[in-house]
Amino acid sequence: MKQDFASAAVGSDSEVFQAGNVVLQSGRTFRNMSIVYKTFGTLNADRSNVIVYPTSYSAQHHDTQFMVSEGGALDPSKYFIVIPNLFGNGLSSSPSNTPWPDVGTRYPDVTYFDAVHVQRRMLAELWGIDKVALVYGWSMGAMQAYHWAALFPDAVERIAVVCGSARCAPHNKVFIEGAMHALMADPAYRDGVFTERPVRGFRAMGRVYAGWALSQTFYREEMWRGLGASSLEDYLVTSWETTFARRDPADLLAQFRTWQSGDISANDLYGGDLKKALGAIRARVLLMPGDHDLYFQVDDNRAEMAHLRNAELAPIPSVWGHRAGNPVNQPEDRAFIETRVKTLLAT
Repeated sequence: MKQDFASAAVGSDSEVFQAGNVVLQSGRTFRNMSIVYKTFGTLNADRSNVIVYPTSYSAQHHDTQFMVSEGGALDPSKYFIVIPNLFGNGLSSSPSNTPWPDVGTRYPDVTYFDAVHVQRRMLAELWGIDKVALVYGWSMGAMQAYHWAALFPDAVERIAVVCGSARCAPHNKVFIEGAMHALMADPAYRDGVFTERPVRGFRAMGRVYAGWALSQTFYREEMWRGLGASSLEDYLVTSWETTFARRDPADLLAQFRTWQSGDISANDLYGGDLKKALGAIRARVLLMPGDHDLYFQVDDNRAEMAHLRNAELAPIPSVWGHRAGNPVNQPEDRAFIETRVKTLLAT
């Protein structure tokens, strides 16, 4: 029986693209696949002002749309901005909303390759868009931006890769393993499915994640006090034990699998040759890793730079670690990102 741990209804501020039955990279067919999306701004006559802004791990468009603002880089008065919710986030097709028989261990895992192909179909079928001015993304959104550029080199003019990489690095995979297994260690997880709400698993996963998402300096300087926490324990409980508990646990695992398998060359087009995939990218590439990020490291992007045709490396100088790229509470980080993305769009 399908467990309903968390409901995520499509709100009045978003719409749904019905993709129908999609044959995935794995060979499985995902029946009645759908993308929930939100748009901002107006598409111009020649369809040249399109920005695609895919979501990050466990995030929904409500969580990321703060970056869309007049006067900012993602300016709805200038651009037509589309936020497609990534599969597995509880809004677009996910374990929590996919009907039988594709439930539990039968859920068909989705790769970034699958995701961006359906996103491109959506743009073409709904608006007749065949080229985008920019794909902007943070974390898993950044990895989608990289996939857009590598898989559709003639359709993408620019990408902004914020705290992301072209391939999930080995150390990054180890981090994901730790967070995944903290969640799966809950006794509610049996035979590959969650039989009830994994309260202890959510708490454990949040605490594992907290140690990776922010830097040693963040904790040494007790910067969590600026977020309203009265102690380190208070911060872990209020900001991290609750962070992922709002999502369905099966959705969280599904997105982890998408993340771990991320590789722009893992397809028939490039045959696993990462250098070839990077060299095929024609878009202008802005790489913005966090200089204190513990799992998407500057060195990963620096190694990619050697094989990109037209790229700039601009590390974000921030002790917020990975979360430097999601500057909800960091005006300096946001200003750094917005300034460089505006420059990218102006070229």
